[in-house]
Amino acid sequence: MSFDTPYEAVTNGVRVRVLPDFSDEQSDPDEAHFFWTYTVEITNVGAETVQLRSRVWQITDASGQRQEVRGPGVVGETPRLAPGQSFSYTSGCPLPTPSGIMMGSYQMAGTDGQLFDVKIPAFSLDSPYTVRSVN
Repeated sequence: MSFDTPYEAVTNGVRVRVLPDFSDEQSDPDEAHFFWTYTVEITNVGAETVQLRSRVWQITDASGQRQEVRGPGVVGETPRLAPGQSFSYTSGCPLPTPSGIMMGSYQMAGTDGQLFDVKIPAFSLDSPYTVRSVN
Protein backbone atom coordinates (compact mmCIF):
# COMPACT_ATOMS: atom_id res chain seq x y z
CA MET A 1 0.00 0.00 0.00
CA SER A 2 1.28 3.44 -0.88
CA PHE A 3 1.30 5.92 1.96
CA ASP A 4 1.35 9.12 -0.08
CA THR A 5 -0.72 11.12 2.39
CA PRO A 6 -0.65 14.61 3.84
CA TYR A 7 -1.60 13.14 7.21
CA GLU A 8 1.73 12.46 8.92
CA ALA A 9 3.30 13.30 12.27
CA VAL A 10 6.58 12.35 13.96
CA THR A 11 6.79 12.41 17.76
CA ASN A 12 9.62 11.05 19.92
CA GLY A 13 11.03 8.98 17.07
CA VAL A 14 7.72 7.45 16.00
CA ARG A 15 6.14 8.36 12.64
CA VAL A 16 2.38 7.98 12.20
CA ARG A 17 0.78 8.17 8.74
CA VAL A 18 -2.96 7.91 8.16
CA LEU A 19 -4.82 7.20 4.93
CA PRO A 20 -8.64 7.66 5.24
CA ASP A 21 -11.06 6.28 2.65
CA PHE A 22 -14.83 6.82 2.41
CA SER A 23 -16.74 3.52 2.18
CA ASP A 24 -19.74 3.94 -0.08
CA GLU A 25 -20.63 0.25 0.37
CA GLN A 26 -20.96 0.59 4.16
CA SER A 27 -22.71 3.97 4.10
CA ASP A 28 -26.41 4.82 3.82
CA PRO A 29 -26.81 8.59 3.31
CA ASP A 30 -30.63 8.31 3.41
CA GLU A 31 -30.28 6.99 6.98
CA ALA A 32 -27.58 9.54 7.98
CA HIS A 33 -24.98 6.78 8.19
CA PHE A 34 -21.57 7.52 6.69
CA PHE A 35 -18.61 5.17 7.09
CA TRP A 36 -14.87 5.53 6.55
CA THR A 37 -12.01 3.12 6.81
CA TYR A 38 -8.60 4.42 7.71
CA THR A 39 -5.25 2.72 7.47
CA VAL A 40 -2.53 3.71 9.90
CA GLU A 41 1.17 3.03 9.46
CA ILE A 42 3.31 3.39 12.60
CA THR A 43 7.08 3.42 12.00
CA ASN A 44 9.85 3.52 14.57
CA VAL A 45 12.28 6.09 13.12
CA GLY A 46 14.11 6.36 16.45
CA ALA A 47 17.03 4.45 17.95
CA GLU A 48 15.15 2.55 20.70
CA THR A 49 12.60 -0.28 20.58
CA VAL A 50 9.10 0.93 21.50
CA GLN A 51 5.76 -0.75 22.21
CA LEU A 52 2.30 0.65 21.61
CA ARG A 53 0.24 0.37 24.80
CA SER A 54 -3.00 2.30 24.24
CA ARG A 55 -4.83 4.80 22.07
CA VAL A 56 -7.06 7.84 22.42
CA TRP A 57 -9.15 9.15 19.51
CA GLN A 58 -11.12 12.38 19.33
CA ILE A 59 -13.76 12.17 16.60
CA THR A 60 -15.78 15.23 15.61
CA ASP A 61 -18.63 15.14 13.10
CA ALA A 62 -19.74 18.00 10.84
CA SER A 63 -22.30 19.24 13.38
CA GLY A 64 -19.59 19.62 16.04
CA GLN A 65 -20.55 16.56 18.09
CA ARG A 66 -17.39 15.11 19.61
CA GLN A 67 -16.71 11.67 21.01
CA GLU A 68 -13.62 10.22 22.60
CA VAL A 69 -12.56 6.60 22.21
CA ARG A 70 -9.92 5.08 24.52
CA GLY A 71 -8.61 1.59 24.73
CA PRO A 72 -5.67 -0.76 24.95
CA GLY A 73 -3.58 -1.36 21.83
CA VAL A 74 -4.96 -1.17 18.32
CA VAL A 75 -7.11 -3.84 16.64
CA GLY A 76 -6.38 -6.15 19.56
CA GLU A 77 -2.60 -5.81 19.30
CA THR A 78 0.18 -4.01 21.18
CA PRO A 79 2.95 -4.09 18.58
CA ARG A 80 6.61 -3.85 19.60
CA LEU A 81 8.70 -2.00 17.02
CA ALA A 82 12.48 -2.17 16.81
CA PRO A 83 14.23 0.74 15.09
CA GLY A 84 13.20 0.82 11.42
CA GLN A 85 10.18 -1.48 11.89
CA SER A 86 6.61 -0.57 10.90
CA PHE A 87 3.16 -1.80 11.84
CA SER A 88 0.03 -1.11 9.77
CA TYR A 89 -3.62 -1.68 10.53
CA THR A 90 -7.02 -0.72 9.16
CA SER A 91 -10.03 0.27 11.22
CA GLY A 92 -13.28 2.14 10.66
CA CYS A 93 -15.36 5.08 11.81
CA PRO A 94 -19.11 5.69 11.37
CA LEU A 95 -20.57 9.20 11.55
CA PRO A 96 -24.11 10.60 11.28
CA THR A 97 -22.81 13.42 9.04
CA PRO A 98 -21.12 13.33 5.61
CA SER A 99 -17.84 14.67 6.95
CA GLY A 100 -15.79 14.96 10.11
CA ILE A 101 -12.32 14.95 11.54
CA MET A 102 -10.29 12.55 13.66
CA MET A 103 -7.12 13.01 15.71
CA GLY A 104 -5.56 11.42 18.73
CA SER A 105 -2.52 9.86 20.31
CA TYR A 106 -0.90 6.55 21.09
CA GLN A 107 0.72 5.85 24.43
CA MET A 108 4.01 4.08 23.84
CA ALA A 109 6.61 2.56 26.16
CA GLY A 110 10.36 2.53 25.66
CA THR A 111 12.58 -0.39 26.64
CA ASP A 112 13.05 1.22 30.06
CA GLY A 113 9.28 1.16 30.62
CA GLN A 114 9.03 4.96 30.38
CA LEU A 115 5.65 5.94 28.87
CA PHE A 116 5.29 8.69 26.28
CA ASP A 117 2.62 9.96 23.91
CA VAL A 118 2.82 9.92 20.12
CA LYS A 119 0.60 12.26 18.12
CA ILE A 120 -1.85 10.90 15.56
CA PRO A 121 -2.21 13.71 13.02
CA ALA A 122 -5.64 15.27 12.50
CA PHE A 123 -7.20 13.89 9.33
CA SER A 124 -10.30 14.77 7.41
CA LEU A 125 -13.20 12.40 6.81
CA ASP A 126 -14.80 13.61 3.58
CA SER A 127 -17.49 11.96 1.51
CA PRO A 128 -19.03 12.71 -1.87
CA TYR A 129 -22.12 13.81 0.08
CA THR A 130 -20.35 16.72 1.75
CA VAL A 131 -22.05 20.00 0.86
CA ARG A 132 -19.52 22.70 0.10
CA SER A 133 -20.18 26.40 -0.37
CA VAL A 134 -18.01 29.21 -1.57
CA ASN A 135 -18.30 32.46 0.38
